[in-house]
Amino acid sequence: MGAATIRTGRRRVVPWVVVGLWLAALVLVGPLAGKFSDVQQNRAVDYLPGSADSTQVARIQDELPGGESTDLVIVYHRDGGLTAANRRTAAEQVAEVADTHELSGEPRGVPSEDGSTLMYPVSSTGPGQDEEARNAFVDEVREIADSAGSGGLSVEVGGPGALQTDMGKVFETIDGTLLFATLGVVTVLLVLIYRSPFLWLVPLTVAGAAAALAMAAGYGLHELFDVTITGQSGGIMTVLVLGAGTDYALLLVSRYREELRRHERPHDAMRTALRGCGPAILASSGTVAAGLLCLLAADLNSSSGMGPVGMIGVLAALVAMTTLLPAVLVLLGRRVFWPLIPAYGSEPRARRSLFAAMGTSAARRPAAVLAGGAVLLGALALGTLNLGGDLKQEDSFTDRPESITAMRTLAEKYPDRSSRPVTLIAPTDRAAAALETARTTDGVADAAAGRSGGGWTEISVFPTAAPESPGETRTIEALRAGLDDHGTYVGGPSAQQLDLADAESRDRSVIVPLVLAAVFVVLVLLLRSLIAPLLLLAAVVAVWGATLGIGGLVFEPLFGFAGTDPGLGLLSFVFLVALGVDYGIFLMHRMREESLAGAEPEAAALTALRTTGGVIASAGVVLAATFAVLTTLPLVGLVELGFVIAVGVLLDTFLVRTYLVTTASVLLRRWMWWPGRLSRPAPKPVREDRGDREGNAEREPEPAR
Repeated sequence: MGAATIRTGRRRVVPWVVVGLWLAALVLVGPLAGKFSDVQQNRAVDYLPGSADSTQVARIQDELPGGESTDLVIVYHRDGGLTAANRRTAAEQVAEVADTHELSGEPRGVPSEDGSTLMYPVSSTGPGQDEEARNAFVDEVREIADSAGSGGLSVEVGGPGALQTDMGKVFETIDGTLLFATLGVVTVLLVLIYRSPFLWLVPLTVAGAAAALAMAAGYGLHELFDVTITGQSGGIMTVLVLGAGTDYALLLVSRYREELRRHERPHDAMRTALRGCGPAILASSGTVAAGLLCLLAADLNSSSGMGPVGMIGVLAALVAMTTLLPAVLVLLGRRVFWPLIPAYGSEPRARRSLFAAMGTSAARRPAAVLAGGAVLLGALALGTLNLGGDLKQEDSFTDRPESITAMRTLAEKYPDRSSRPVTLIAPTDRAAAALETARTTDGVADAAAGRSGGGWTEISVFPTAAPESPGETRTIEALRAGLDDHGTYVGGPSAQQLDLADAESRDRSVIVPLVLAAVFVVLVLLLRSLIAPLLLLAAVVAVWGATLGIGGLVFEPLFGFAGTDPGLGLLSFVFLVALGVDYGIFLMHRMREESLAGAEPEAAALTALRTTGGVIASAGVVLAATFAVLTTLPLVGLVELGFVIAVGVLLDTFLVRTYLVTTASVLLRRWMWWPGRLSRPAPKPVREDRGDREGNAEREPEPAR
């Protein structure tokens, strides 16, 4: 058997081995992937920083007799005033709740001043930390409340426990909604991009395999390292796997199609394609992974958990698209591209390239184009001045659930008393003093001691101001200042929101420099330059600022959002910098290839844009569309994040990469690659014509023979 026959046999066997290994791996990890949603944690304490006062309160509450309490408020309201029959109905329903569930104390009705509303605070430690038990308790109370007669009487069940249940039900649907919606969007785009009835199935199937691998790995992270996985991080991981994975597939398939015209065997074409675009895909995934891993330094549990979870998603996409995808494409051969099959030795059909035209127009007046683009981005960034304050819990849903409408009724009808207590946890031997201090604190309407156990006592404090209002914030700050010497922790839902905003502010100041440094190092290693990485980072930071500005112009005026999620700035920065640099890598890597082949700087920049512009545009549209799916979810924070990332990716793809980076490359010329060897002029070729050398006195003398 000849060497050529052996090599051919290996070429045929290797793809089958790769596919077989992937099938075996999916069979093994499939059960683990199915458990991914089971380990997601969506309690407020799962998002909070571990060192926060409110986190300590939640943890100690879990250890008190009965464990964590589920606090509800049943709100009875009738325009024009409650009748005696309405009050009897309310009393009967609350008594039924008390008979069917073990409550913490006897519920007492609190009427509003105008007599139109009656609220019954209800608390139970029965469900404890069991999410299913808590949801069942809330649903059963709502079922009892729904049995109220008509006659204008409305009954709503609100309170922290009901809000947590409503939030949990939203997160339960996120994984499935995102997965199917994203798959649908990607399918449509791939069909349009490839114009083939079969080809789109290959990257989509491989992306599905990558998603299963990522979910299994995410479950392993939680079980082995106790990584916090929330509904938010789980949903974003799904988007990352499908979005980034499809981007890598677009780049590889485009290069593979190109190489099939130059190589007779698909195996050889794929090997050349991987050598050509493999470094760019590897560096692209490396920048995203490095940026996400910086989130480990976050104080927020939700953000620090999102780092490794998101990184796992990107790496799963990388592995799948550089092993399984090439193997499947090689096995299917050229026919997978039908009806536009790239024949060996053929030339692609000549057609006007939009990106060639854009590059030519940018090269004519590069300074003017660059200045105009910078002014436009700066003007858009001014919109950040219109961003609202931190989003309140009551404004965090696009469609208000029952818990939110109940909260609004209480805020309107009980303006001098908050329906949501601030919870204090004091050492039992100092509980009396802490209670007295709390009662005399400005802004406190009432305070009462609750459960005791393990050396701690729970105290409920009712502020006079509405929940999450400036007045309540001042009250919480006054309580923390006045009770600091008592060793008392101040928590509860409103205090949790304050701690959340403080942690987000701290995390931004720490993680933003870390992300910039990590991405810069990866770019320097890939591009062998200091100037090119700085240019790319400046571009993505400008895109981030401009996109947040666009958000400021539309969130409240067009979408009606009453605030901005505290985590929007940090998360959008991490994703836009890491993902935006991807396209810069694709462009710059091709530019560097052309320069190494001897092209002049301007020609290298325009050729890179002409050859990669279409792929970058396709990848940008796919990634933007996958993140845009987040805007269909009923949570304002995820809608804002999806909008900012989608718009930012499009802005980066069609303005910054095509025009600004290209024009900057044309202006900088070889300085773009400083201090690498490409920054130095290429040596002039030495002519072999001896007579010409002798006739030119300025040239070096002919070496001695």
